[in-house]
Amino acid sequence: MNSATPRKERVRAFVAVDIDDPKILSAVDAAQQDLRATGADLKMVEPQNVHLTIWFLGEIPQETLEAVKQSLMDVRFSPFNLRVAGIGYFPGGRSVRVIWAGVEDADGQLNHIYRQLRQRLAPLGFKPDRRGFSPHFTIARVRSNRGRDALPARIQKMEATVLGIQRVETLKLKRSVLTPRGPIYSDLCAVLGE
Repeated sequence: MNSATPRKERVRAFVAVDIDDPKILSAVDAAQQDLRATGADLKMVEPQNVHLTIWFLGEIPQETLEAVKQSLMDVRFSPFNLRVAGIGYFPGGRSVRVIWAGVEDADGQLNHIYRQLRQRLAPLGFKPDRRGFSPHFTIARVRSNRGRDALPARIQKMEATVLGIQRVETLKLKRSVLTPRGPIYSDLCAVLGE
């Protein structure tokens, strides 16, 4: 008889805002096409997966997930606009691994949400990212060294690109299932702005 206890189901989850404005997604597609033209080996983020992560929770047990849902329901915010502008990359210098679009939050609503999450998630054992909160969303990832050298100069030409205005009315807890073809996201719960 096997004395090992069954492994509890864990869920890979994060708190995010969907980027779904058609004009922004069209501008993201145009930026991705421009990046593709370099010949670099890139994995583009699909339009249905474009989002701004506010807090990555990682792989968490089901019971913790339920506590996170309850905590999220206590977050309060008013609907607001984000200006999406600027293309950049991590980690920097000549090294490109992740290509992102910048987000400007004139009203400070994202930071207001982030502070509330910090307050509510800390008792559940979640620590904020040691790098701090820097609003952006990923549009592409570099898969290999092929064509990588051409990327910094191309991205620099795109750094002033304005992609549009995203209206934020909903904060979501999302699940991420990793597959060989890329992640599949689904909504676990949503909080509406008041």
